Amino acid sequence: MFDSADVFDVIVVGGGPSGATAATDLANQGVRVLLLDKAGRIKPCGGAIPACILREFEIPTDLLCARINSARMIAPSDKSVDMPIDTGFVGMVNRETFDEWLRERAVSSGAERRDGLFTTLERRPDGTPIVVYKDPDGEEQRVTAKIVVGADGARSKVAAQGLPGVKQTPCVFAYHEIVEAPQASALAAGDDRYDGARCDVYYQGKLSPDFYAWVFPHGDTASIGVGSAKKGFSLRTSVTNLRSEVGLESAATVRTEGAPIPMKPLKRWDNGRDVLVVGDAAGVVAPASGEGIYYAMACGRMGADAVLDALQTGDATALSAARAQFMKQHGKVFWVLGILQYFWYGGDRRRERFVKMCEDRDVQRLTWESYMNKKLVRKDPLAHVRVFFKDLSHLMGLART
Repeated sequence: MFDSADVFDVIVVGGGPSGATAATDLANQGVRVLLLDKAGRIKPCGGAIPACILREFEIPTDLLCARINSARMIAPSDKSVDMPIDTGFVGMVNRETFDEWLRERAVSSGAERRDGLFTTLERRPDGTPIVVYKDPDGEEQRVTAKIVVGADGARSKVAAQGLPGVKQTPCVFAYHEIVEAPQASALAAGDDRYDGARCDVYYQGKLSPDFYAWVFPHGDTASIGVGSAKKGFSLRTSVTNLRSEVGLESAATVRTEGAPIPMKPLKRWDNGRDVLVVGDAAGVVAPASGEGIYYAMACGRMGADAVLDALQTGDATALSAARAQFMKQHGKVFWVLGILQYFWYGGDRRRERFVKMCEDRDVQRLTWESYMNKKLVRKDPLAHVRVFFKDLSHLMGLART
């Protein structure tokens, strides 16, 4: 027997940006939602968000810990290219603060929140899903709902148990260290290796053989990290080397975090019945850049819309609309970024040419406009043509480096 207090319309497993957004949107529509989250975990993340996220998801600006006005791309040869942001800015957030604010907003919208670790997806005799979890005291608890939304990360247990036959997406493993950032007054004259208003991205095989390393300012702190899918590659050693290279080897370490980051959306996000996955669990992290916060929140919102439709109509096939809508809006961007990663991250010679290409003003403008608006820019077709031929000449080695 289940107590009525443990029967929900929807259980959202995972309280990151995607799960918290889905819970908020559903609760705002009067749906009885349980947000189940493992307390204390912080995902390794550079923390970059486009300014449009503030408007689309009503995020207060005081959650920003820094505003970035340029990015520096560093080639294997140590040559660097600065890419200024002519309009707008890239916001930086601390995931510890940002994610908690999103969870609390879900609660203020009407969702019930519980701390717990998901363990098993079971079913009642009538087929209703049961979520089994361990509470903070280690006691096993059971709750039931009409629909379960898995927002529990790249190695989602909800996906593994609720979507039989769906293969896990390939992942890059990320590790970063949050360190105390140096004050501008403490930096030596002429030392521009660290800038609190600039994101630095290192395309160097010695730091990552197949992805990139980064230094992202977070106001009083900074995220220094690296990603790689190569087994046996020491992410910690790479971060140690990067800290030394940028002069932050003696900076106090606040915390360290590591986790897999998916690089490709799952082929299917729902079981056609009562389980749907969103966010990292659905694989919605942009290839090449590894950007995930915006896409996670967009996916969570689309997932909430699909769940609401399924609840209102009683038609479980409505759950498939989440993936269809997401891929319609963002699939082409993911495809382009996937090609970029495949070609340009394949060795230091290509990385050198990639960074050289970033000097081009057309490339810079189209990159930032696409990032800020979260779609491919179509208003200047001639610029796209120019970039295509420049890209081709660099790939074929015809351009000078």
